Amino acid sequence: MDFSTDFKPLTVQPKEIEGKSFEMITEEIGEHSFTEEQYPVVQRIIHASADFELGRSVRFHPDAVRSGVHAIRQGKKVVADVQMVQVGISKPRLEQFGGGVDVYISDPDVIEEAKQLNTTRAIISMRKAIKEADGGIFAIGNAPTALLELIRLVKNGEARPGLVVGMPVGFVSAKESKEELAKLDIPFITNLGRKGGSPVTVAAVNALSLIAEQQG
Repeated sequence: MDFSTDFKPLTVQPKEIEGKSFEMITEEIGEHSFTEEQYPVVQRIIHASADFELGRSVRFHPDAVRSGVHAIRQGKKVVADVQMVQVGISKPRLEQFGGGVDVYISDPDVIEEAKQLNTTRAIISMRKAIKEADGGIFAIGNAPTALLELIRLVKNGEARPGLVVGMPVGFVSAKESKEELAKLDIPFITNLGRKGGSPVTVAAVNALSLIAEQQG
């Protein structure tokens, strides 16, 4: 059976595909206000989502990229809100600096405490995470309640993340949780509105680990 089509890809070489994609992104995004250190993160977010509106809506604390790269190079943990974020983050690039990715939302003690308190596992997972990942990167792409709880813990002086990548997607509290994050005077990467999600959160963390690796 013949499955051939009239369309022929420009290339089937992975590196060439990625390079061509980045060229197209840079050409299409045009003028922007991102700094030289911020733009590679935005570029990978657009690459992961094919969404220029989302890319243009990304917001950075002035120290975000520097703090994130420093945390990675110091071997600090990355905490993911859900397994989808954990799976997508490049482990080898973190492990060369002594780091890794943890997720607590399915831990038996987290599940049990959430039942007892009649609250979300995402909230309880953040309470556990801050005890084990001081100075680490918190990557939240799915659960607004996790981000809101982390914000509360930061305000109370109980959490000291090196960087918060907070880009949850959704309709209930997603937009508002990111607005609250942007008010904090701690390093953060977030975006405006309802869009976001695990793939773009992963893309942001992977962009930071690439920068860390390139610094040698």
